[in-house]
Amino acid sequence: MNPRPARTSVTKQKLFDAALRLLGERGAAEVTVDEIASAAGVAKGTVYYNFGSKDALIDALLRHGVDLLAQRLRPEGTDDPIEHLVGASLGFFRDYPAFGQLLVSEMWRSPGQWHGTLSLLRDDIVAIFKQVIQRSADAGKLPEGVQAGTASAALFGTLLVVALDWQVFQPDRSLDQVRDSVMLLVRGVSPGA
Repeated sequence: MNPRPARTSVTKQKLFDAALRLLGERGAAEVTVDEIASAAGVAKGTVYYNFGSKDALIDALLRHGVDLLAQRLRPEGTDDPIEHLVGASLGFFRDYPAFGQLLVSEMWRSPGQWHGTLSLLRDDIVAIFKQVIQRSADAGKLPEGVQAGTASAALFGTLLVVALDWQVFQPDRSLDQVRDSVMLLVRGVSPGA
């Protein structure tokens, strides 16, 4: 049995964790491969072996983070899919605050180095929101004329900014308190909720 794939997976996770922490603190342009390797407790060559470059590491990190978020957002079996989206998003950004910082800093940089990757990843997440919101609209739970695509992007963007605001300015609030506040807003604009 070859232990290499498991060891490679563990090493990649260490690199993701170290890179995410450093990138969240200082931004992608300011962090070096040496710093990422040191923070991960691996040799610099390990970064190149696993990813080829710092840019490829960041690209893979963005994809990995969005995959984790997408897994949490799937609303299978929930009574209130919109509340699930809100709670799952806020919980994810609470658990991975540096990822939220990285998304905000890189997503709105125009055109940033990872704009292409982030556009695809944003579309993946917004598509999940759009499915849920479209079902709510089809069930008459949203005001007439609400465009699911716009509402989806608005809700995702709101949750991202609310999560960052919560972590920076109101860290003493619980996830339930923040989720309930957002849901009051959401329910206030949807007649059937």
